[in-house]
Order: sequence, then structure tokens, then C-alpha cells
Amino acid sequence: MAAIATPTQGASSAGADEDHLRRLVASWGMVADFSFADLLLLRFVGQEQFTVAAHVRPTTGQTLYQQDPVGTVITANERPLVHDTWTSGMAHEANVQGLHTSEPIRARTIPVRLDGRLLAVILCEEALNTVRRPGRLERTYLQISERLAEMIANGVFPFSDDADQTEMPRVGDGVLVIDAQRRVTYASPNATSALNRFGVRVNTEGRTLAELGIDPSLVANAWTTAQPTTRETERPLLRPAGKGLGVQQVVAPTASAESGGAVVIQLRCIPMLTGPTEVTGAVVLVRDVTDLRRRDRLLRSKDATIREVHHRVKNNLQTISALLRLQGRRLNSPEAKQAIDDSVRRIRSMALVHETLARDTRESAPFDEIIRPLVRMVEEGLQPTERPVRFIVTGVIGDLAAEIATPLAVVLVELLQNAMEHGFAHGQGEGQGEGGGGRVDIELEHRVGELRVVVRDDGVGFPQGFSLANTASLGLTIVRTLITSELGGVIATRNNPSPGHGAVVELRVPTSVEPRIGR
Repeated sequence: MAAIATPTQGASSAGADEDHLRRLVASWGMVADFSFADLLLLRFVGQEQFTVAAHVRPTTGQTLYQQDPVGTVITANERPLVHDTWTSGMAHEANVQGLHTSEPIRARTIPVRLDGRLLAVILCEEALNTVRRPGRLERTYLQISERLAEMIANGVFPFSDDADQTEMPRVGDGVLVIDAQRRVTYASPNATSALNRFGVRVNTEGRTLAELGIDPSLVANAWTTAQPTTRETERPLLRPAGKGLGVQQVVAPTASAESGGAVVIQLRCIPMLTGPTEVTGAVVLVRDVTDLRRRDRLLRSKDATIREVHHRVKNNLQTISALLRLQGRRLNSPEAKQAIDDSVRRIRSMALVHETLARDTRESAPFDEIIRPLVRMVEEGLQPTERPVRFIVTGVIGDLAAEIATPLAVVLVELLQNAMEHGFAHGQGEGQGEGGGGRVDIELEHRVGELRVVVRDDGVGFPQGFSLANTASLGLTIVRTLITSELGGVIATRNNPSPGHGAVVELRVPTSVEPRIGR
């Protein structure tokens, strides 16, 4: 939305104007629904021309715009009533020909003001051949739309404290009209149905919300603050006590929303203002959100179950790791001890992934948080005292699905362990790290559809004629199996170009998971 400031406007007022218009566009769906009309927000751009800065279609009626009109220019000749409103500041109404149809339409304008400044013009357009039969609902809705139009023209709508509208009730969900005495004067059919499911079986008209068993603070707060108020309220599920009795009984006295045995309705009270703070009535939008809250509970339950599963798997892996360490202490064979230690590291790498997943509600693991403890585990278990080796991690991977993160963690541990045991065995290698020590670089990259991981060391490098396919190393065999068979990736091994400057292992793993870097 382009900022159009009048010559008398300063920077602060221009910013307030744009904020007012943004809030208007965020909440004007209600105005369109009550009007049964398309709404177009028109900004003056000079030379008797206006641009469509925003557009909303009604959910209660047929739209005139099959294509998005935002960005198009409307001239004073095409819509004289818009130009008249812009120059006079008064609302106008007329039957005109549609901009994109030869059919006649009904058009009216609403001046948009803030602190006396005319900011824009709202153009309301409705097809004459689809005008709804003027029943009580239609007449009531149009009266409400006229009240809202007056509030827009007076600069008191949208409200300064208006909340996000994405999950709020809409007009089509149900409407209660409240008069100055805070009593219901009209309930739409959908509102009546929602209240019936909530257990309100009496006639609502002439009663206050408190008399209907609904928290009266909803209306009281709107009257006190002159701002919208939203509440959710629940009631245990009810059923008829007997045939033809017309009364209700509670299915289970202890039923609640948490147990799934409650009806939950959402109510949003919008005060109708005559002046800046004088409330002379209200509109309450009513929505039955029982199914939504039940779905939310199921999702929370599913997330909790998944986290509990990962937590138990992590605990089981740690138990297995501890049992293996106990077994290793009873062995005398160095080869057997080494095999036990290698197995413990592999199991711990898997446990790290499950530990991370147990802390998060998502079904993917932030792999960059797993790298650090993996490297630390190898450092603590295999660091040679005569020649310390530094590990340098560069790049990011982001979130990975568990079925990718777990085998990749095992692979990285194997590659780091292989570099420590073979690249720097007995103090070998060129020693390009600080203080003459060794160095291992782990380079990470997450492209669209592919992971790239490079492990590079400055040790002795691979022996002449080395082939990953023919290696006798159990660790590298595990790496090859996990990458090629389980993850469907490829492995490339090579020595650095300079003789004796270490080995390079490059992994490329396809993934359908888009890169999501950062939390």
C-alpha cells in the first residue's frame, strides 16, 4: 500500500495513517459480510485518479470480481461518486454499470478518516440482480453495516486495540445484536444453532448474556473500554433428560474441554460507537469451535506422545550404552574393548538425535545443534594426548527429518573417528593445526533437495590404491551402507592435492525436505 501524504501531514501523522489503513484492511472482512458487497480501498494518486490498494470479497454474498483488482486505476469518469466523496468528504450512493460487467450494480462510498484527515475512500459494490430478499437477517446486517460505515467515517473503526483476525469468528458463523441496555435484540440462525449446541434452548431475544448462562464480562469489558473483546467459554456436553421434556442434563459432571466432553464457543463483542467512546450497542460474533479445540487437543496429545517415544528411545539407548561399557570393563582383549567402545559411540550418536527430538514439538531435528555434542563426544573419547586435534565446523544444515538425521549422525561419528584413528595415528600427519596439532574440518551445506557434507583432515591421507568399496574397515563399511543404501546418497573419497596433506570425504544425500535454516 503506497503512502500518500497530504501537504499538511508530517512524518508521524503519515505513519499513523498507514497503520490505521493496515488495521482497517485486517478487520474489514466483517464490513463486507454485513454489506453483502465487495469492498475496494481507493487511494488518491492525482489527476482525478485512484488506485485500488486493497480488496475484500464478502462471504455472505456473490463477488463482482473474479480477478484481483488490487493495483488497477479507477478514474473520476469511471466512478464519479468516488471523486465526489474525495472532494466533499461525504458518502454517496448510486446505481452504476460494473467496471468488469455490463450488468448494473449498486455502489456506495465510505470516507476513511483518522483525526479529521481524509485518508482514502472505500467503494462498496453489489450486483443488483443478486440482491438478497430483504428478510430480517438482511435488514439487520445492512443496518449494522451502516453503523460500521459511520464509525469508519468518524475515524473510530478499526479499533486501536484490534487483535489479529485470522482465528476470529466471522459474520457467517453467527451474530447476536446487543442494544444499549445490553440485551439481545436479534440472533442469526447460525448463532441460535451454536447456542443450542452450547445448551441455550430458550429464546435469546430480550435477555442479557448473563441470563443465557454466558459470562457477562464479555459485554461489560467492551462497554468499559470501547474496544472489541474476545472470549472462549465451555460447557459440559448436554443431552435431553427425557422424551418431550425439553430440559437438559449433564452427561458427565466432570466433563471438560480437556477430556473432550465439552462444547466450546468463541464470542467476539464489537462495540457500536456513536462518538469516540460512547457505546450505544454491540455486535457479538458467535462461533462453535468445539471441533477445532478437539483437534488442537489431539495435536497436542500427538506431539506429547511423539516426544515421549523419543525420550524413551533415548533412555533405552543410553541404558544399552551403559551396559556395553560395563561389559567392556570385564574384557581383557584390546580388540574386544575397542569394538565395545566403537559400538558405544554409535549408540550415543543415535541417542543424541532422539534427545533433541524429545525436546521439540516438531517432527524434525535441528541438526546443527546435534553436531556440537557429536564432535565433543569424539574429542573426549579419542583425543590423542601427544598431538591434540582441532575440529572446525562451518556451514549450516538446519532441520532434518529423523529418518535422515539419525543415520547421518552415525556416519559423521564414523568419519570423525576414522580421521582420529588413522589420519593422526602415532603422531602422523603434517600438523597444520594450532601448536602443531592436527585439524579436521566439517563443512555443511543444505541446498534445495540435497545435503552436502565434507569431512577434511590434514593427516596422512588415504593409502595408495584405497577403495571404499573394498575397504575392510567396519566403520567405513557402515558409512557406505548408510549413505548409499539407506539414504540413497553418494560418497566420494580423495586425498588433498598436496602429498601428505590429509584425506577428504564428501557426502551428497538427496532430501525432499526444504532447507529451514535458523530457529
